[in-house]
Amino acid sequence: MARFFTLEQAQQLVPEVRRMLNEAVEARAELEESQQEIAECMRKAHQMGGVDLDTGRLVLLRKRVDELGKKLKEILDQFEELGIQVKDLNIGLVDFPTKYRGEEVLICYQLNETGVGYWHGLDEGFRGRKRIDRDFLDHHEGDLVH
Repeated sequence: MARFFTLEQAQQLVPEVRRMLNEAVEARAELEESQQEIAECMRKAHQMGGVDLDTGRLVLLRKRVDELGKKLKEILDQFEELGIQVKDLNIGLVDFPTKYRGEEVLICYQLNETGVGYWHGLDEGFRGRKRIDRDFLDHHEGDLVH
């Protein structure tokens, strides 16, 4: 079921979205760092014919990768349950579906922004962001489920 947000609803969710995005961005960065360390350990071990393999460290790293993967999945599931679309964890970008002049569009929020202030069409993406103006305010709808 799609949920459509009003601008006010999206704005009210920004503090929670910011917290969740910060956690997701951090977990993703730690996950990548741990995966890179595993790859480096394996590369070194391969070069040394397996002599320099720190299996204890690898076990800990793999456990950490599993934990971080689960944490990241839980956060992404929370976004999905709220009806918020995660677009890019590199820059902390999410979209809130809404309707504008009868068409589905997206209210856009990026982690470094103080609140929601942009929107774009479904096919326009981040580069097509437009400032929320009076026309948008007068002609957008939320609170619908279909």
